[in-house]
Amino acid sequence: MLRRKALAGAVTFVVALLIPLWAVSPDDSPAATAVGQPPPVAGETAGGAGDEHEDHDPGDWQAMDEAMHERNASFPAETEGVGGQTIEPEVLDDGTKRFTLTAQETEWEVEPGKVVDAISYNGMVPGPTIQVDVGDEVEVVLVNELPESTVIHWHGIPITNEMDGVADVTQDPVPPGETFTYEITASRRSVGWYHSHHNGTEQVPDGLWGTFLIGELPLPDGVEITQEVPIQLQDSGAIGLSLNGKSFPATEPLRVDEGDWILVHYVNAGTMAHPMHLHGLDQLVIAKDGFPLEQPYKADTVEVAPGERYSVLIEATQQGTWAFHCHIFPHAEGSQGMFGMFTELIVS
Repeated sequence: MLRRKALAGAVTFVVALLIPLWAVSPDDSPAATAVGQPPPVAGETAGGAGDEHEDHDPGDWQAMDEAMHERNASFPAETEGVGGQTIEPEVLDDGTKRFTLTAQETEWEVEPGKVVDAISYNGMVPGPTIQVDVGDEVEVVLVNELPESTVIHWHGIPITNEMDGVADVTQDPVPPGETFTYEITASRRSVGWYHSHHNGTEQVPDGLWGTFLIGELPLPDGVEITQEVPIQLQDSGAIGLSLNGKSFPATEPLRVDEGDWILVHYVNAGTMAHPMHLHGLDQLVIAKDGFPLEQPYKADTVEVAPGERYSVLIEATQQGTWAFHCHIFPHAEGSQGMFGMFTELIVS
């Protein structure tokens, strides 16, 4: 009896020692399993430096500096296609403003030489910006030229249930070759966006989203804006880490004159939060999800979660070239220099 108990105890001890070894995959490492470290997304390696950028020899700092300088000096680089352009409506006899959005497969140049198989509205990523006045009657005709079904959801826009655009919840999916007309009454001021709500994991980050603005936000006394600019954030799918459908050095700089005020609408169409940081100049946050704040506040970094919109005023108080980027470094800067979610605000 004692021998059997001793043998059982020995076996239990050995098993206890081995269980931690069995539980650890050969691929596991502290870097891969660090708490709070997100998994790599499309367009991003585990190191976060972008999937097509060359590694460097850690001992060759001069070569690294030269490569960084060459890449950074190429900004702003030219690419085919401009996303988020404002679309003009067809005005019907009764005053209704009709917009047509055609969902189609599109080759999209995210940065110089990096062309991806995207899907788009009207051949651009992000899709066209829709801008109307409070009180307008709006029709949006979805034309589906994709090889699969799709729909459009109106995120942050006042809508009736049957027009909400969620497949199999409020409407049938729109099959290939078919159309569907959404009817919207622009009943209140809104900073919203639109996106597919059918196979959204693929269709949205591959290009099916855009900004929808209704009316104008109230501004502080004495403020007159010279530009109103949506900055649409993406981090996954075919498009990857990008601002308005482009990755640095193909992102578009914001150019302003000293003393100007600009209004920026952050729209996060991606899968994770992005802390948007501006060097040298304050951001005055005046609205959240299109709702004006009773007490606007200043920040140098504004964190925008998926689906959120923040509207900020920026006064160009100092001349210079100011870095403007997501402050998660693996989304904006690596050993090859800047990439992804990085641009500049240039004050002349």
